[in-house]
Amino acid sequence: MTLKEIIETQSPTFVDVRNPGELAEGHIPGALNIPVHDIPARMQEIAEKKGPYILFCRSGNRSSMAIQILKAAGFPGELYNGGGYADLARLLN
Repeated sequence: MTLKEIIETQSPTFVDVRNPGELAEGHIPGALNIPVHDIPARMQEIAEKKGPYILFCRSGNRSSMAIQILKAAGFPGELYNGGGYADLARLLN
């Protein structure tokens, strides 16, 4: 299943793992902003939202790291790397 199909059929939760200062570039409405270094301490915030979960950052590198952190901790939800913010925003429009 592609990201576009997931977005269109499953109402995912978006998790923006960029730093708060990077939000000036734009944001996905309703996305959680949890910087990658805060993921271990704030996993419960993600788990409280409905999955699947699409994580994104500026380029896709930090979102990949965040997914690995969540998987290593045994996070039970479906996790997808949305890549960079700009690409994901284009996909949503």
